[in-house]
Amino acid sequence: MFERVLIANRGEIALRVIRACRELNIKPVCVFSEADRGAHYLSLADQSFCIGPAAASDSYLQIKNIISAAEIGKAEAVHPGYGFLSENSHFAEVCRDCNIKFIGPTPEAMQKLGDKVSAKEVAHKAKVPLVPGSDGLLTEEAVAVRVAKKIGYPVLIKATAGGGGKGMRVAKDEAELKAGLKQAAQEAEKAFKNGGVYLEKYIDRPRHIEVQVIGDTHGNVYHLWERDCSLQRRHQKLVEEAPGPTLPPDVRKKICESAVRLVKEAGYSNAGTVEFLVDRDNNFYFIEVNARIQVEHPVTEMITGLDLVKSQIRVAAGEVLGFEQDQIPCRGSAIEVRINAEDPANNFRPSPGKITKLRLPGGPGVRFDSHVHEGYTISPNYDSMIGKLIVYRATREEAFATMRRALDEFVLEGIKTTIPLLKAIFRDEAFAKGEVDTTYIERELLPKWTPTA
Repeated sequence: MFERVLIANRGEIALRVIRACRELNIKPVCVFSEADRGAHYLSLADQSFCIGPAAASDSYLQIKNIISAAEIGKAEAVHPGYGFLSENSHFAEVCRDCNIKFIGPTPEAMQKLGDKVSAKEVAHKAKVPLVPGSDGLLTEEAVAVRVAKKIGYPVLIKATAGGGGKGMRVAKDEAELKAGLKQAAQEAEKAFKNGGVYLEKYIDRPRHIEVQVIGDTHGNVYHLWERDCSLQRRHQKLVEEAPGPTLPPDVRKKICESAVRLVKEAGYSNAGTVEFLVDRDNNFYFIEVNARIQVEHPVTEMITGLDLVKSQIRVAAGEVLGFEQDQIPCRGSAIEVRINAEDPANNFRPSPGKITKLRLPGGPGVRFDSHVHEGYTISPNYDSMIGKLIVYRATREEAFATMRRALDEFVLEGIKTTIPLLKAIFRDEAFAKGEVDTTYIERELLPKWTPTA
């Protein structure tokens, strides 16, 4: 086992990894930007190193600064968390070249699955269902027009290196396709330094189902069941739950087995998530792999009883996973909501600033993963997530009741948050029945919601 692990991230996920390290008797080493100097969670690390100014491009994305911190702190491994450099195969390669273990998949597996086009090729080899679309990247407008005519409109233009909805456009006809190709490529180039795009059939009102997987370096790969992440706004998840409330048992079995086949085909180890769209007839289609720990991993931890971050570290240290597939339970119901510093009443405008009052919910079945505290200032430089409120109960109905109660208990003043909208979501009858899809929030709930409702 490692003696020291450097955490190449900040905030909530940095604190989560610190805690996992402490329980494994590992000394955590942190990095921070000038904007995060003095953050309380840094005091829980053995060492902390400033790696640059507030802007992520000058700090958390500076590979040379992070490697220098790891070497000065004598860390044998680096945990990238999520976001920032977590899916950067070059960073994983640099770590390996510097004899520092990257806690995640190998650079080769990351390259295969991080690029959406090559990931689809892997999925095809593994006989995993794919959304009909182009055979690789589109380099000519005329080819895109031919593909769209073949698969039928509407179509979805997607960036191969995309994420979070960037580089994505829906086209309902040829004119929208031609305009969308240029817009998506330009947006992808700006966001990811990769302007490659491809085409898929647009699936109307799908559910977003993802399967958590984990593999060790000894050839064992298992699934840890699925999560339903259908409640989204502009491709940003608002609520996640496990298990999915509407999947028939036979479909659950097939989708989980498909995820395992795919990552085995890629030679994947460590934690990852295989994402699918599920249509109204319960046909499922592979869309992408997130080759890292995800924001919503706590709901999987709750239903399985497994600590995913500690498992990541153990796998990276060369240990064998200490369980078999049939030993991984799927018990109860877990739901997570993301509490963001945004004003949902004003088009989700960011709301950075100082938290003047904070009273956290508690009681049976309630967990809150966050690094914030009363007096903490939410920086405008990073993602707006304040924390994750997670509930776990024996049934989904009980989980709903506990989440409603926990949201009512939650007091956070000084900035605007998404809590008022989340309260409305958990009073929504369609969501309670599981009758939602990836466009439900924008199509049905937001138009009729008012902050006082």
